[in-house]
This record gives sequence, structure tokens and C-alpha cells, in this order.
Amino acid sequence: MDQTVQNVPDVNAEGYKNKQSTYFSGVRRDFLELLPGDGSTNVLEIGCGSGETGAAAIAAGLCRSYTGVELAQQAAALARTRLTEVHEGDVERITFPWPDGHFNAVLMSEVLEHLIDPWTVVKRISAKLKPGAIVLASSPNVAQLAILKGIIADCWELTDTGVMDRTHLRWFTQGSYRQMFEDAGIRIDEVRTMAPPGPFGSVFNLVTLNRYRHLTMRQICVVGHKL
Repeated sequence: MDQTVQNVPDVNAEGYKNKQSTYFSGVRRDFLELLPGDGSTNVLEIGCGSGETGAAAIAAGLCRSYTGVELAQQAAALARTRLTEVHEGDVERITFPWPDGHFNAVLMSEVLEHLIDPWTVVKRISAKLKPGAIVLASSPNVAQLAILKGIIADCWELTDTGVMDRTHLRWFTQGSYRQMFEDAGIRIDEVRTMAPPGPFGSVFNLVTLNRYRHLTMRQICVVGHKL
């Protein structure tokens, strides 16, 4: 039986109340393209927002069921109208009602950086996946040129969105993000970027012979599977 993390303080959902509705919306079509097309998949999405990615998966016949977990009340209410099942609450505190090995796929888009202990959450989620289950996740990359430029200038300013979103509690490099999944029994098959580098980044990669290509990656996107 799944156990919640003990002695973890409540995540302050108030910090998300002033977010624009677009913060919780959008469809991760790049993730959907990686799901099996036979409609047999039971999908879990952590931080499902208003459920638009799940709704697109259901409409395209890509899944048998689509379950979401969402902290923000208003977004969760919308997701309930779109998904098979939605659990509202802090993923670090809720008890997972599903048996081990229940899901064929999990999506975690821009969510783990908001958690106090994402390492434990990934391990708990891993237990709910069948062997071979698809794991798709992404988070901002703190080891990027724009952030390094700020550090050199003695600047670490939080913002309302982006890499330095003030609701972020953790920051990852490509290596530390990958390690978190591998420690949970998930093999990373590919680390990809969500968008190509801009003009400066492209020139930087050319001049450095791609040796420091990770510094031009704004978002870390991993594709893996449960061992």
C-alpha cells in the first residue's frame, strides 16, 4: 500500500492563485506522439493542470484511461470535466489509491521543480508503473547561459514564469535530473531539448564543437521507461 511522505509541510497553494489560466493549460503534443497508438495505455499525469493534454490523448484514442493529479483547485475542477479521474491535492502528501504496476505511462511536465522532495515523489510514482512503462518528464535547466550570465552579474532574481519562477523550489541540471529518475529504477533512453537554441546558442555550440551544448538547453526533457 502506498504511503505518503511523512512530516512534509503543506505546499502553499496560495502561490498559484494569481497565476494566469494559461499557466495551467496547453497540450504537450511532443509527449502524446510518444504514447502507443493502440489505445491500451493507462496514463498518469502529475500536475495535469486543466487537463488539456489528457483531453487531447482521449480524443485521439491514445489511452484507455487518463488520470491526473493537480494541486490548483480551479485547474483541477476543469480537468475533472475532461479526464477519466482527477485527484486534487499535493502529490507529496496524498496517498496514491492505485496498486503497484497500474500505469503504462506517466507524464510530468514542468512539475517536479515545484516540489520539496521530488526525488521521493519520483520513487513513489515509479512503484505505480508497470515494467516497460513510458516515462516522459521535463523541467527547466538551471545550467544554461542565461542563468550563468546572471550569476556572473551577482543576480538571482525570481520571476512570475520561466526558469526562475518564484514557485520553483528545486533547480536541476541535465545530469541531476537524469540521476533522479535512474535512482528510482527508470532507465533514461533519451534526453532532448524542447526547442532549438537561439542564434547566439547556435553560434556558441558551433564554436565550442557542441562540447557545452547543455548550456544552450532551456528545458530538460527526458524519455525513459520503467525497468
